[in-house]
Amino acid sequence: QALFLPSVQQSPLFSGKGRGRQVIAVARTADVVIMMLDATKGEVQRALLEKELESVGIRLNKSKPNIYFKPKKGGGISFNSTVTLTQCSEKLVQLILHEYKIFNAEVLFREDCSPDEFIDVIVGNRVYMPCLYVYNKIDQISMEEVDRLARRPHSVVISCGMKLNLDYLLEKLWEYLALTCIYTKKRGQRPDFTDAIILRKGASVEHVCHRIHRSLASQFKYALVWGTSTKYSPQRVGLTHVMEHEDVIQIVKK
Repeated sequence: QALFLPSVQQSPLFSGKGRGRQVIAVARTADVVIMMLDATKGEVQRALLEKELESVGIRLNKSKPNIYFKPKKGGGISFNSTVTLTQCSEKLVQLILHEYKIFNAEVLFREDCSPDEFIDVIVGNRVYMPCLYVYNKIDQISMEEVDRLARRPHSVVISCGMKLNLDYLLEKLWEYLALTCIYTKKRGQRPDFTDAIILRKGASVEHVCHRIHRSLASQFKYALVWGTSTKYSPQRVGLTHVMEHEDVIQIVKK
C-alpha cells in the first residue's frame, strides 16, 4: 500500500497549523519513505522534509542507538560505557536526565552516541526507517549535477517525463523494503513463475505455509526447496528453514 502525502508547496501540512502535524505523522507506520524531490530546486525541499519528519519522531536511514537505559526507583544514576565516548560525558548524561526529571536510572553506552541520540532513547517513541531520496526532472539539469546527485547516499535520479532510470528505482525500492519473492511448485509440474508469494526478508517455510492457507502448517510433513537457501537442489527441509529471494518450494502434507 502506498500513502501519498501532500507536496512541499501545500504549506498547511508543513507549517504546523491545523492537523498538518497529525497527517505527516501517518508516515510513522510506513516501511519505507520515498522522498520525491525536484532536481532543479537544489536541497531546499530535502532539508524541509527532513526537518518535518524529524519533528514527528521519524529518523531516516539511522539505526536505533545502542544504549541501555532503564529508570529505577532509587539508587541514583548509574553510568557506564563499553566504548570511548567523544560526544557525551557522564556529567552531560546526568544533566539531560535531570531535565527530564529522572534522578534514578541505569545507563550503558555500547556505542559513541550524540546527546540527541541519547534523548531519543529517553523519549522512547522514535521510529527508525529507511528513506530513498528520488530526484526527478534530471533531463533539465547538467550531466555533472546528475552525477553528483546519483552519488549521494540513498539517492536515485530519474525522469518521469522521459521514463529514465525507472527500472533501477523499482530495484532499489524492493531492496529497501527487504522483500523476498517465493515461487510455488506442485508435484510433477513446473514451478509457477507467474504468481509469486511476497514475504519479508528472513521468512521461513512456516511463513510460506501461513500465506498459502492458515491450516497448512498443521498438516505440514516436509518441503522440497530449490534455490540459494539450500546446499543442494532440491533439499528436504522443515518449517524453520529460512527462504531466500526467488526460491522455489514444494510442500508435502501428511
